[in-house]
Amino acid sequence: MLRESKTIHLRRAVAASFFFATVSLSCLVLLGDVDSHRFLSSFHSSYSLSGFTRIFPSVYNDPVATSNEYPLEKILNDAAMKDRTVILTTLNEAWATPNSVIDLFLESFRIGDRTSTFLNHLVIIALDQKAFARCQVIHTHCFSLVSEEADFHEEAYFMTPRYLMMMWKRIDFLRTVLEMGYNFVFTDADIMWFRDPFPQFDLHADFQIACDHFTGGFDDVQNRPNGGFNYVKSNNRSIEFYKFWYSSRETYPGYHDQDVLNFIKVHPFITDIGLKMRFLDTTNFGGLCEPSRDLNQVCTMHANCCLGMDSKLHDLRIMLQDWKHYLSLPPSLKRLSVVSWRVPQKSLNLSCTLIQQKRVLKNKIFIA
Repeated sequence: MLRESKTIHLRRAVAASFFFATVSLSCLVLLGDVDSHRFLSSFHSSYSLSGFTRIFPSVYNDPVATSNEYPLEKILNDAAMKDRTVILTTLNEAWATPNSVIDLFLESFRIGDRTSTFLNHLVIIALDQKAFARCQVIHTHCFSLVSEEADFHEEAYFMTPRYLMMMWKRIDFLRTVLEMGYNFVFTDADIMWFRDPFPQFDLHADFQIACDHFTGGFDDVQNRPNGGFNYVKSNNRSIEFYKFWYSSRETYPGYHDQDVLNFIKVHPFITDIGLKMRFLDTTNFGGLCEPSRDLNQVCTMHANCCLGMDSKLHDLRIMLQDWKHYLSLPPSLKRLSVVSWRVPQKSLNLSCTLIQQKRVLKNKIFIA
């Protein structure tokens, strides 16, 4: 009798459980049309697509790959030295392709004499989306300065409207950096860094700039400055100078920033604001226009006075080879300064060829 009673209670419990399970399932079916789509849509958008694009950002237009994740202030602050100095360069798609200018530029820091740490302070300013995406792959500090007004992704040939717009955009951006309280070394990406340039800078100058031709005097306005390399301190004088420089493009339409600088370097406004301008010796800051005379003293070498991407890349690679050869020499041969540059080789600039011929006449042993 007791066993039968237990059996009856067990059957009733199973039946009750089945009843409640059936009711619950029916409720889910009735509510499914309302909630299932919402749930699946949420799951798809929150996990499936975003997860996929994080793993393969090149497949979709991932905003992290085409726009700044952090504001300029944070990027500059992260890259700055203790005295709020940053190293800046600009980059477009033409110079950003693998095995192109930007790779040679970064390599020079790595093989230079105690220059590799400067990479921690380098900010690459990308002028188009592909350059920005490449920067994120090869470097730590990248900032997108993509313009909706102009397309800078292709090679900007010298003095074309695209080239002029790109140069003046750079000047205006550098003024912004100064206004934010940061000193900077601006360097074109076709400048190879072989030594620490800071010991060569004048501590009291506001604006210091490399030259295509150096006359021998650091304050001689007859020097021919090159805007591809300059060291600028952030203060009221330098900020006012950059404003004046940028506004002078309207006074001299059709000229690029370097030509306009040559016009305004003797303007009374420079004296009025008290700007101390200094020109850098090509012995330390050379280029294809006027190569450094001594590899024991060279800090940077610029592929200036060189037209065309192929010619530029060829001579930049030769520069790096020459530097590696110099480093391999014993100290005694380095001190004798028995080697010099084999460049320019493919430059189309006649002045470069004439300067190179003068170098040969100095009875130096050129690298074979």
